[in-house]
Amino acid sequence: MSRVASVKRQFGHRARLGLSPAEVSAADAQAHAARTMWNLLHAWWQMMPKDRRTLANADAAIRQSRKDVDFLAVLPAQAARAVLKAYFQAWKNCWEGRADAPNFKGRFRSVMSVDIPQGRDLNVKRVHRRWGMVNLPKIGRVRFRWTKGLPVGRRADSENRITGARLVKDALGWHIAFRVMTQEPAPDPHTGPEVGIDVGVIVPLALSDGTAYEHGAWLTEREKARLLRLEQLAARRKQHRKPGERTSRRLHRTYDEIAGLRAKAKRRAADWQHRTTTTIARTYGTVVVEALTVTNMVKSARGTVDVPGKNVAQKAGLNRSIAAEAWGRTVTLLAYRLERNGGILVKVPASGTSQRCSACGLITPGSRESQAVFVCKNPGCGWSGNADHNAARNLLHLYRIGLVAVPAAGRAVVRRARRVKPPTVR
Repeated sequence: MSRVASVKRQFGHRARLGLSPAEVSAADAQAHAARTMWNLLHAWWQMMPKDRRTLANADAAIRQSRKDVDFLAVLPAQAARAVLKAYFQAWKNCWEGRADAPNFKGRFRSVMSVDIPQGRDLNVKRVHRRWGMVNLPKIGRVRFRWTKGLPVGRRADSENRITGARLVKDALGWHIAFRVMTQEPAPDPHTGPEVGIDVGVIVPLALSDGTAYEHGAWLTEREKARLLRLEQLAARRKQHRKPGERTSRRLHRTYDEIAGLRAKAKRRAADWQHRTTTTIARTYGTVVVEALTVTNMVKSARGTVDVPGKNVAQKAGLNRSIAAEAWGRTVTLLAYRLERNGGILVKVPASGTSQRCSACGLITPGSRESQAVFVCKNPGCGWSGNADHNAARNLLHLYRIGLVAVPAAGRAVVRRARRVKPPTVR
């Protein structure tokens, strides 16, 4: 009897919490205590000599601070230790060149969050078709929206369980993000076709087979008008504030309403990305995308005082459009969804893919007539078509000849070794 291969999956699931006003105040107090704990750790780190900056000394300092400062005691002990581990991990990321050095967290600039590192403290249960119950340390038993099957009750074991969670507050309220570990059967290799995908601003996703995935505005005309009125109102109220004066409650409420509308638009964009990537992962077996460095693409064109930049306003608008499309998140969603369906995601070099003709393979100056039209200027070709689909066909061509930049999935390494052809000796 053959044994079915299985794979371990670790993923997160975010759900909205149904908190009462008293529970919201308790969660806010814990989040502010966690932020204060981070700032105290950073101040302690700067004051201590290098030979005394150890995890044990920092843990002792945290324990003593929770005894001496009353409002820090509202933070559960496990959450305080999670702040300590996150702070030391931030320094490790800095030393290894993955991030900047950690700094103080501002009251209004940082995300309010509380970590619950142990899953056994949650005691998650489903009580209704749409609602579940979870235990939050020092808050109590609260409701959350049940939108995904979680390994709880009889479905939970040592290989399928909730390993922890984090409380996160955004403009739409408090949410809980579960950390889930499951053991699932390994998917069979996807037998779907190969496709290249070109990302853009006018056409968000253009496929090499001629398919295009587009979306409209994330806010309705009425919501856009309301957002504009709120922004104008906030600007007027900000003018009446004197230098050094605290922000009024009215201005804070206006900022909250603006943040709520922007968060709604962001959620609609994320929902479109989830639905679109799910459809692509179920349809195609191999997806080829560009190896883009988005951070370099959205750099400002302002320049310096000695050498000022050109078309700064136009470049700023393009940067906002690129950031709004969130290309990196789309590729991340495609990667793990393809892996779950047995497909692979491959990245190829992006240079020259928008200028090359996918029919004759030549780069002729002037072929890219506009943002949407490509007409090959090669006298022997003359092919014309959509510029985005032409770039997607070029991406697929690079993969088929073996020019792979970064394999993005586990099986992509093996697939690349099979697809790469040795150079022809002449």
